[in-house]
Amino acid sequence: MNLHDGRSTRTHASHPIASLPIASLPIAFLAIPLLAVCLALAACAPEGEAGAPPSEISQAELLARPGGGASPLLLDVRTPREYAGGHVPGAVNIPHNELAGRLGELSRGKDKEIVVYCESGKRAGMAATTLRAAGFTGVRHLTGDMSGWRNAQLPTETGAGPAR
Repeated sequence: MNLHDGRSTRTHASHPIASLPIASLPIAFLAIPLLAVCLALAACAPEGEAGAPPSEISQAELLARPGGGASPLLLDVRTPREYAGGHVPGAVNIPHNELAGRLGELSRGKDKEIVVYCESGKRAGMAATTLRAAGFTGVRHLTGDMSGWRNAQLPTETGAGPAR
């Protein structure tokens, strides 16, 4: 309002914010920072939650593990033919496309560690998602998968392995 003659005037009408109603200004100013915070929190989702990639376990870390009850279940999710051609010693084979229907075969509790791998990572990622959706919390991914294991010239077993 102009104090000299009692008429209302707008001095900055050409500014985009000036045309917004006063009530919408806080929302306009908070929308971008709020979006940034949401994205940052989503990126920091704890491992094991749906959508978050499983934590990695290196070949060296896996080989350094003691045998027995504390050792993780090694889950090879490749085809039976791939598995028979060579797999990580002690691994169990459940193809990724059969996993959802065969979860009962995983005798360990849902809180026990399961190391999943395939040939290059894609099927292992799908299997990890299936496992976590079913409530398995100790899912890890073998860094490099079977191709990395082979390239490092680590020991393998051949054949069909134990029946499951």
